[in-house]
Parts: sequence; C-alpha cells; structure tokens
Amino acid sequence: MHKVKNIKLARQGEINISLAEREMPVMREITEEFKKNKPFKNMTVAACLHVTKETAVLAKALAAGGAEVVVAGSNPLSTQDDVAAALARSGINVFAWKGISNKDYYWCLNKVLDFKPQLTIDDGADLISLIHSERKELLKTVLAGQEETTTGVIRLKAMANDGALKYPVVAINDTPTKHMFDNYYGTGQSTMDGLMRAMNVLISGKVVVVAGYGYCGRGMALRAHGLGARVIVTEVEPLQALKAAMDSFEVMPMKKAAALGDIFLTATGDKDVITAEHMKLMKDGAILGNSGHFNVEINVPDLAKLSKSHRQVRDQVEEYALKSGRHLYLIAEGRLMNLAAAEGHPSAVMDLSFADQALTAAWLAKNHKNLRAGVHNVPREIDERVSRLKLEALGIKIDVLTPAQKKYLSSWQEGT
Repeated sequence: MHKVKNIKLARQGEINISLAEREMPVMREITEEFKKNKPFKNMTVAACLHVTKETAVLAKALAAGGAEVVVAGSNPLSTQDDVAAALARSGINVFAWKGISNKDYYWCLNKVLDFKPQLTIDDGADLISLIHSERKELLKTVLAGQEETTTGVIRLKAMANDGALKYPVVAINDTPTKHMFDNYYGTGQSTMDGLMRAMNVLISGKVVVVAGYGYCGRGMALRAHGLGARVIVTEVEPLQALKAAMDSFEVMPMKKAAALGDIFLTATGDKDVITAEHMKLMKDGAILGNSGHFNVEINVPDLAKLSKSHRQVRDQVEEYALKSGRHLYLIAEGRLMNLAAAEGHPSAVMDLSFADQALTAAWLAKNHKNLRAGVHNVPREIDERVSRLKLEALGIKIDVLTPAQKKYLSSWQEGT
C-alpha cells in the first residue's frame, strides 16, 4: 500500500537511492548480513522519518531482514517525492509527499499505525506520541522503539519522567556515532547548503547568529566561520556558552545579537528562540532559518503580526514586509531548512546514523523482553562496531592494545 505524490517519479528515485548506497558502505554490509540472518522475520517495522534517499537505504535493509516495512514522513517539507515513489514501487508501504498538510500528515501516521507494528522508528517522537495518546490499543503489540533526533529524545525523557512512556525506546541520537557525526558534520554542512540554495547569499563578511551550541549548533557555527562569516552564538546553558567562547565565537543574549545579525540560524530544540522582541530589532534584509526539528524555534505567528504583507520570493523563501518598513526573509516556513531547502545530510554521514538504527532494531527484536519501559542507550558494542566498520570502509587502520597495555589500564598498582 502507498500514497505518494507521483509514482512516475520512481525511476529518478531509484537512481538517487543507488547513489546514496555507493556512499553508505556500512549499510551495504549490514544489509547483506540481514539478508542471511532475517532478524525481523514475521515482524512489522513502522518508521516516521524524513523520506530521503538515505532513509530508503535503511528501509531496504530492514525489508531485507524480513520485516514488513511501512514508512511515513516526519516533516511536511522534507519528503523527496521521487524517493517515496521508488520505495512504493519496490513494495515498501509508504505514505508521504512533500508539502503535506497537517491533517494529511496525521492521516499518514495513522495509516502507518494501522499495520500494527512490533517496532517503531521515530524522528521527532510523533509515532510514539500518537500511540500513547490516540492509538493506545497498540501498546499491547508494540515491543520497543527507537528515536533518531535530539528533540524527540527530549520529548521521550519527559514522558519517561512522568511515567507516561509504556514501552522501551532506545535514544539513537545520544550515541556517539550519531550525534558526534550526524549532528555536527551533517547539520553543519546541510544547513549551509539549505541557506545558499534558498538565498544564494554570500556568507563571507556576514554576521551569522547561531542559536544553540549543542552538536548541531557547533557544526553550523564551524561551517559559517569557514565560509568567512563573523559568528555570534546565543545560549542558555553556561557550559555550552563557555565552550562557544573558548572556540573563539562571540557569545551574547539574542536580544543583543538581534540588532547585529545578517543571518539567524536556530538549532535548540525549544520554542520561541526568536520572537517579536528580537524581530523588531533586526536589520532590513535579515534572513531567518531553522534546523531544529519542529517549526517552533522562530515564532512565525509573531512575524506575521509584525508584517503588513508577505510573499513567496524564491523556492522555500518568504519575504515579510514589516509595518516598520523593513523586510525579513524566512526560509522553509521556519521548518527544517536543511531538508526543506536542500537534501538533508550527505549520505556518507547518514551511513553511521542509519547503521546505528539498523543494528539497534535487530538488537531490540532479540532483546526487547529484557528491557523495562523507558529511554535506553544504544549498546556500546553497536557503537563500536559501527565505528570499526566505517574505518574499514575508509581504509583506515588503528593501533591495538598489547596485553601489557590492557593489564596496565585495568590495574591500580602501578604508579610513578
């Protein structure tokens, strides 16, 4: 079953998926392993993910492992329609198209859940949230789940703290081979890609304000600086602010940065990072973009209230004419600009994240009975295996501890 924008786009989607596979050697190896072992035999896996060519590689791996795979998009603007069509033509159940309405978005999620999955894979925790609020009958059949992104993990930990989370979920985002690479290198590059595709603006010489200095914000600040920008960081966490300062960036409150910035990029996972209070202070022509998961970081209703009109001026760019006479430019409706205005992270970095997803799914299929309801970490052996597989694929060799070194590290007797 499927509902996509145009099944005739499948040929181009197949080409793009094959290009992604070339850049994802770890996932190729895992797929071959799954073909032999069939870890998901007689299981249904439901995924709410950005429907990109890289996600297609993961979906195909799960199907190779014996799963009935059903996929919905995790953001209204992130679906690549040719990829969705290719997945549908390959026999994978997919319900996703770019530009989907909020009503249709939840229709797609419910269609996915109608398949009564045993495992869930989320990017933003919308499937899990829907199961726990409106589809509680599925709590009897869902065995376990996993969550891909920072914002989703925050939601799930809040659920767990309230005693509301009723099945075990693994926080993929929190494992090193995900956040140290996907969040840092992936978000940094893809955000700048989205900015340049959307606005075709020269970054060199501009003042770029980065809101949030977690792994995503650090990557964005690094890439903006590398392109010649003067970077200002805004933060609420003292430790992260200190890190930004030690990395040579200016650190200040958003209210002060608002009057200085040419480009504003958010990646905090929280709401109201940029509001009317800040917009009133911004320069004429300032650009606003978000790479956090939900479209709440830039308060778009505030922007609309301050404006006398707004219009679409480029693909994924809206110009807001403020009552003050100034103009502000919003990328991708305040949604994930790196996926809506570009193509998301490069395949090579998603090779790590989706290897984590695939191996964790297999681990959950085998070990779910031993886990209590709540948020769990990716087993260390999975993280280490993914690292080693990627190093092997890159042709990189590393040292191995000698028996004497291992003994020394595990003892306390030897000193000066």
